[in-house]
Amino acid sequence: MGVLNRRQIAWRAAQDFWDGMLVNLGLGMPVNCSDYVRAGLEVVVQSENGIIGMGPLAAAEAADADLVDAGSRRVTIAPGGTVIDSAWSFAMIRGGHIDVTVLGAFEVAANGDLANWDSRIPDKGPLVGGAMDLAASAKAVWVMMEHNTRSGGARLLEACTLPLTAPGCVKRIYTDIAVIEVTQAGFVVLEVIEEVSRAALQARTGAPLRFAAACGVLRAPDIADEE
Repeated sequence: MGVLNRRQIAWRAAQDFWDGMLVNLGLGMPVNCSDYVRAGLEVVVQSENGIIGMGPLAAAEAADADLVDAGSRRVTIAPGGTVIDSAWSFAMIRGGHIDVTVLGAFEVAANGDLANWDSRIPDKGPLVGGAMDLAASAKAVWVMMEHNTRSGGARLLEACTLPLTAPGCVKRIYTDIAVIEVTQAGFVVLEVIEEVSRAALQARTGAPLRFAAACGVLRAPDIADEE
């Protein structure tokens, strides 16, 4: 099968959602998780701009320019969902009511430090946005990311080299080749794709890895990548 694409990573993360959870999905890859919630589960998706119970993307013919998520995508509201103002939305976040926030990242350290913004990106500037509040306040932070940079550098490190979004917050990491838990002892591999050996995974990681006793094979169904 090879490495997972962006939607396959989202599928794998969504398999760990549980019934009744309140989840915030960050911009980019994480928003795709809402498409892969297991049948029969009630998962409430919160958008930081003020939607509680966000539904899927709106069909083109039914899209409402006044109903958008935090990334300005035109969305729907699930049955029972509601809209609140941004102040109440961030009160919900800062009050610790979000079970899990799923965020993208540039780097994660072995102690759970998160770096998911970089002021050196051209035309972007220091736009850490609501990720700071989510990372500091959610009950758990999961990260979706490619395991390595385009040049092959490690994104999972002993210590982050980029400015931190929040310290010690990340609990689990979903990459294109592995699922990794962040523990007090560092990174623990839960799953890895068949095509990557344990030695190769370690070589692609910038911090020591331990492998769970029940470490399994990371697999995902065939899903077309984003266009």
